[in-house]
Amino acid sequence: MPSRDDSSPQRALSAYIHIPFCAVRCGYCDFNTYTNAELGGGGSQREYPANAMREMELQLADDLAAGYRYERIATVFFGGGTPTLLPAGDLVAMLAHLRSLIPLAPDAEVTTEANPDSVTPDSLAELAAGGITRVSFGMQSAVRSVLATLDRTHDPDRIPQVVQWAKDAGLAVSLDLIYGTPGESLADVETSVRAALDCGIDHLSAYSLIIEGNTAMARQLRRGEITAPDGDDMADKYELIDDLTRADGLQWYEVSNFARTRADRSRHNLAYWTGRDWWGIGPGAHRHRDGERSWNLKHPSRYAARLADGRLPVQESEQLTAKDRLVERIMLELRIADGLEVTVIPEQRRHLLAVHAERGHLEADALTAGRAVLTRAGRLLADAVIRDLVP
Repeated sequence: MPSRDDSSPQRALSAYIHIPFCAVRCGYCDFNTYTNAELGGGGSQREYPANAMREMELQLADDLAAGYRYERIATVFFGGGTPTLLPAGDLVAMLAHLRSLIPLAPDAEVTTEANPDSVTPDSLAELAAGGITRVSFGMQSAVRSVLATLDRTHDPDRIPQVVQWAKDAGLAVSLDLIYGTPGESLADVETSVRAALDCGIDHLSAYSLIIEGNTAMARQLRRGEITAPDGDDMADKYELIDDLTRADGLQWYEVSNFARTRADRSRHNLAYWTGRDWWGIGPGAHRHRDGERSWNLKHPSRYAARLADGRLPVQESEQLTAKDRLVERIMLELRIADGLEVTVIPEQRRHLLAVHAERGHLEADALTAGRAVLTRAGRLLADAVIRDLVP
């Protein structure tokens, strides 16, 4: 087990810290988030930082008791929810506490998600001074009607302003877009992508809308108030995004993520996609340790109560089998531009690599060099290609 071997190079850890608070619940969102009105004993925003820091201490004790030692933390990601609903000092305090338990690498990437209407120049400067290195703004769209359909509350005209504030504070900036919103046109997508790129960013994420079953948008769909995204339309929008980002000098490095250089890629997300170990701190957060995966109680009050008892707030855990780990490796690594070593594919499935290369789904030159790398056509059909290659 590499993370228990003192001679192993895999001694770095990533940490995800979930901030489960939002000012408003968006109609498409099925993340584990809450408004303050939904929370009771022990689960409030005010109490949350102390709870998260207590979980860090218990997680470290659990690792040490199981024989796992990490020399450094390579990446940290504050996600949500809206992390920047908390005072900047709370995020800085949680990061400082984490660093007191396991040192941060000198070049650690420390990201926080943020809504454009939840930051100020002063708060961004405080985050940067406290060790945050990168901010990911939930832009979603530059078109007001699209934002209204998504129940987003920020003013799209604010995006260039907050990006500049973040840059002035010395932070790297990523913008997140969603495409495929009911009623959104191809021209709307172009407007949004051009608006994002005009901000001079070095990283863009563009996610296709998925209408999850237990959301307000799903209920609208069932009532016939909106129509489901069309597959061909989504493909046209993805190709447009790919064209526009490439023309601006950004390259895809994961199906939904584009960066100007390798240094601009999200190293935290790459840690997930390449099977590294990470802590998941916070209600509903998932963690991974050498093939063991576990996840926390979802409700902040139940999470807080378990911590008050001096116990890790784990709801369930599972030990991945060798086959599970192989399937996950194929599913995740095939979605990144560096691709997957063909020797990882089960031998009885490898003949399908040539089939997909002939169909234009895999790069022929990369395959000759021993790696399976998706073409743009392959990215559009990534799930189907993966299904063919997993055991």
